[in-house]
Amino acid sequence: MILLFFHWLFMEPKNYGLRGEKFFHERGVWFFAIASALLATIVWFALKINPLMAFSAVIGSTVFFITHGFKQNAEQKEKELMSGGFSDTAKIFYLEVIDATFSIDGVLGAFAFTMSVPLILIGNGLGAFVIRKLTISNMHNIKKYIYLKNGAMYSLLFLGTIMILDSFGFHIPAWVSPITTTSIVGYFFWKSKSHNKKIAR
Repeated sequence: MILLFFHWLFMEPKNYGLRGEKFFHERGVWFFAIASALLATIVWFALKINPLMAFSAVIGSTVFFITHGFKQNAEQKEKELMSGGFSDTAKIFYLEVIDATFSIDGVLGAFAFTMSVPLILIGNGLGAFVIRKLTISNMHNIKKYIYLKNGAMYSLLFLGTIMILDSFGFHIPAWVSPITTTSIVGYFFWKSKSHNKKIAR
């Protein structure tokens, strides 16, 4: 999750919502150095606690890069689909691939809130339904809130940090994750509305 945040911060085009985002975005090549240094640091400290924990960190980073490459390919294929030349079966297959990759991110995020598998399944199911409904019926309005993705990414950073701290034995109260992530997204939602009001004036 932290790697997702850093990839967004360094590599992805964005509306700059906070000071410093432009600085990091202009130095996108640093992403790979940051990712490597972060992984090395986590593995170093994890080895002192449990070698399996260190191995899990390596697996996690491996899954990120595999999933990221998979997403990039799927998104490129989606653009090709929209331009034509593919059968309906191929279109369905590629769109399902895209759904599957984004579901992986959702499961990782859910573990930061709860370890209950039934709750994760219910939450991801409802989340997918709501997101699809909003995306299809209200895409124009969603795009108005230009800083919402910023909020989502900072939430990922926070949730990923909590998961790492929890792995190292730090006790984080259960209420901290939902309260903080709601506050972060709420702030960027407010920032988006303020931006829209300025433009309207």
